[in-house]
Amino acid sequence: MSNLINLEQVSKSFGVKPLLEDVSLGIHAGERIGVVGLNGGGKTTLLEVLTGLEPPDKGRVSRVGGLRMAVVTQRGVLPDDATIGSVVLAGLSDDLSTVDIAEHEWAADSRIRAILEGIGIADLGLDTPVTNLSGGERRRVALAAALVRDLDLLVLDEPTNHLDIEGVQWLARHLVARRTALVVVTHDRWFLDTVASRTWEVVGGKVETYEGGYGDWIYARAERARQSDASEARRANLARKELAWLRRGAKARTSKPRYRVEAAEALIADVPPPRDSVSLAAFARKRLGRVVIELEDATLTTPDGRELVSDLTWRLAPGERVGLVGVNGSGKTTLLRALAGDIEPAAGKRIQGQTVQIGWLRQELDDLPTDMRVLEAVQQVAQRIMLGDKEISAGQLAERLGFTPARQRTPVGDLSGGERRRLQLTRILMAEPNVLLLDEPTNDLDIDTLQQLEDLLDNWAGTMVVISHDRYLVERICDSTWALFGDGKLTNLPGGIDSYLTKRAAQTDAAKPLNTKTAGSSSDSADRRAARKELSKVERSIAKLDDRERKLHTALADAATDPDKLVKLGAELKEVVAEKEAAEERWLELAENE
Repeated sequence: MSNLINLEQVSKSFGVKPLLEDVSLGIHAGERIGVVGLNGGGKTTLLEVLTGLEPPDKGRVSRVGGLRMAVVTQRGVLPDDATIGSVVLAGLSDDLSTVDIAEHEWAADSRIRAILEGIGIADLGLDTPVTNLSGGERRRVALAAALVRDLDLLVLDEPTNHLDIEGVQWLARHLVARRTALVVVTHDRWFLDTVASRTWEVVGGKVETYEGGYGDWIYARAERARQSDASEARRANLARKELAWLRRGAKARTSKPRYRVEAAEALIADVPPPRDSVSLAAFARKRLGRVVIELEDATLTTPDGRELVSDLTWRLAPGERVGLVGVNGSGKTTLLRALAGDIEPAAGKRIQGQTVQIGWLRQELDDLPTDMRVLEAVQQVAQRIMLGDKEISAGQLAERLGFTPARQRTPVGDLSGGERRRLQLTRILMAEPNVLLLDEPTNDLDIDTLQQLEDLLDNWAGTMVVISHDRYLVERICDSTWALFGDGKLTNLPGGIDSYLTKRAAQTDAAKPLNTKTAGSSSDSADRRAARKELSKVERSIAKLDDRERKLHTALADAATDPDKLVKLGAELKEVVAEKEAAEERWLELAENE
């Protein structure tokens, strides 16, 4: 594999804080790298140094000649006088003024059409000025402009932030299929696990590298934490608990062969389930009473009178944990506002139990006291709370959600968007609600904060309704999934997110003209069976080679005083290692096509 970009002893600081310190790494052709780390830890800076948007303070950045690269950052700006068509199709022409945005220029190209539909901008109209677009729509237009190009390297900063669940799934499949080298900063763990063949963690000015995606990274962190000293016990337990969820809950897509998965399972064998659902439900019933929130024969409409939901009867039970998904514009946020009592149904009625205390996390960040410091803003709500069977202080809860004791003294007005989101969550939890309504709680939160939030919610007894495009979060903290498909009904999905995506695919197919089935589908099935058979065979071979490698290492240690035997054993070990590496490469090829 050819090297596309190399960093050699690179350092970069803003003010007195070093974000990158003596970092050396490289990107190879076809490699897909996920970048993770705490907010403000240097992820975006790493991307900007890699791509030349920011110069390093020290060190050297080298790029292969003629490198075709596109960069989509969070601070990207589109020309005010441009249209969607001119921005998206500019990648197909060196001269923006020569781009013909007539429909025949792109409609006949199935690749471009699929990108526009997959990103969700096909219906906006190519002649729409970008000045008329929302921030999320602008991000999607910039992303589509990069995807239509023929590239060697694609660099993306939080590409899933403004995509729904279907859009995230489409983007993941597209990036895996196109084989372009990729570097992507993301907090979407399902997306990271699906896309990444390698993970970079930016931490303490360094970049730690791991093979595989989210599941592999969590395994490596858990193993590293297991071997650390007692001061790391809390992080170790959290990593092990997260790994337990990966193995017991929704199936993780891991690039680790089976023998390594078994090592992970041994590591988390004594970890209890994430939460005791029975005891939490009993406690929730005790606090809430029989009636929580009920909508009876409710009809919900938009301000201009468009009907979103009609004749809905929905009764939330004590301790119920609901994930709410749906297509854009189907009425998810409107339904949440109706549950919160923020709007009245156009018809029908809303009933609320007498003991209900609602904590409502909105997408807006306009409810924070900007004239206070972080700890003061949390203590304004409460000094101490009970979480499960433990009492914790305002400072302890703030620290669990990412505010160090030093950061708790920061004025609220100086916080970043992600930090304000965390402060919102902290204040809501400090109010000790027994009903939580969360509208896109993962926006702007890094993976470590998401893990801490999920850990907190595991011990939270109450009724919860969550709107999120983060399928991992929904599957992790919710016990049931409901969907709005735009048909005016609320549909229960026993199969969760997978069931939602299957139904949406069926809806999409039904709206398209029927296509004749291609010949060879039976042969495709036979090929898949053969591939699975070979995959199993390769896994058994790797396990045997791994066992042989361990025995040879033991034999080498025993033969330390016998030079002839050392030479013989060393040669045999070299052969075994080479054979094992070849088998692992073949396993990865088969696993990617699985």
